Formats: sequence, C-alpha cells, structure tokens
Amino acid sequence: MGFRLPGIGNTKRSLTRSLSASKTLDIPKGYFAVYIGKSQKKRFVIPISYLNEPMFQDLLSQAEEEFGYDHPMGGITIPCSERTFLDLTCRLTV
Repeated sequence: MGFRLPGIGNTKRSLTRSLSASKTLDIPKGYFAVYIGKSQKKRFVIPISYLNEPMFQDLLSQAEEEFGYDHPMGGITIPCSERTFLDLTCRLTV
C-alpha cells in the first residue's frame, strides 16, 4: 500500500522525495530509496515495481558501472540529473 497525495498527478503520487537526507527515515512497504545526481545527490523513495521496467533497469546498469555495489549513502546511487530521473519516472507505470 502506498500513500496518496490528493490533487497531484500520478507521478507525484508514486514518487516521493524525502525532505531529509537521513538514512533512518521509514520507507513504506513496497518502496526503496535511491539517490539521484552526480555531485549533489537528492534522495527519492520510489515503488519497487520500477525494478521491472526496462528503462529503470538501464539506469541501474549505469549506476553499477559507475558505483559498483558499494552505496555508502544507504540507498542506490543513480548517476543522472534529477531532471532526467523525473522525466524517466513520468513514463513508467506503477
């Protein structure tokens, strides 16, 4: 079960940016944290269902090439701009 934000588009409902960089924030069941950006990273909590999407899998492959499996921030780090990430997630089905 996710949480809904009334009056906000589908993407905003399924994609939640954390207001804090704390790794200890609760993540709802069915979601996971990713960090987006190269120099200044922003934390997003996204649905696990994105893992089945080929476009998202491509992003994960890029992350693996650049960062390997060592993610010191606690979530997966994806080396793309926030704009690119948001554009891609707008096209994914939840």
